[in-house]
Amino acid sequence: MRILFLGDVMGRAGRTGIAERLPALRRDWALDFVIVNGENATSGHGLSEAHAKLIFEAGADVVTLGDHAFDQKEMLSYIERETRIVRPLNFAKAAPGRGAALYKDGRGRKVLVVQALGQVFMSRNYDSPFSAVDEALKRLAGQAQAVVVDMHCEATSEKMGMGHFCDGRASLVVGTHTHIPTADAQILDGGTAFQADAGMCGDYNSVIGMEKTEPLRRFVIGMPKSRFSPAEGEATLCGTFVETDDATGKAKRVCMVRQGGRLAQLGPDL
Repeated sequence: MRILFLGDVMGRAGRTGIAERLPALRRDWALDFVIVNGENATSGHGLSEAHAKLIFEAGADVVTLGDHAFDQKEMLSYIERETRIVRPLNFAKAAPGRGAALYKDGRGRKVLVVQALGQVFMSRNYDSPFSAVDEALKRLAGQAQAVVVDMHCEATSEKMGMGHFCDGRASLVVGTHTHIPTADAQILDGGTAFQADAGMCGDYNSVIGMEKTEPLRRFVIGMPKSRFSPAEGEATLCGTFVETDDATGKAKRVCMVRQGGRLAQLGPDL
């Protein structure tokens, strides 16, 4: 199975990049399944129903969220109706939606998508992501031909910890949230593909997707003047491509993806 995971969609630039580029990537790379992290797609803060529909129309099979899952209040009800959206598994048990779910590709093969929030340097004390992911894998992984875990957190060490924790039990463990792609795509000893951070789908002439002036002001003088706003130049779509073995669910190959925009271009050599 050929799976593409794209990192955090950032504002209008990220949405435009997804709409313009994802349909061709899906066709040209013969992708079987596409997962997009959409938690910053609406003005850099959460995901609206309209923008979720745009991402699905462009070719995403599943959209994951993150710590900004419910910044757009309409998501509280929309996520109950739209089963293709996955929010963090270790939110409070009363939170709407689902943190792990089984989906099918065009050939009927099942893909388990799981998302968890890290605890290190995060603003809230979430339940243990390791316990939550372990339970989900024990309960659902045996039903799937491929398993993808989105580890949404600040610390690369915690992301790497989740990769090794899931090694041999997941097809891909990929980090999101910090918006900068890491150069460590690899297949771990047990057959799980891993990348510490997929990066963002947004304008990299920015400070992690935000227009530069206000972040720089705060770094230099320590005082805010206005709200952050997403940068609106051409986006680079960043993520991870993995090809899996249907019989074992393990990764056969993995590579980083960078398409469009100002970053050096990368993609699978098909």
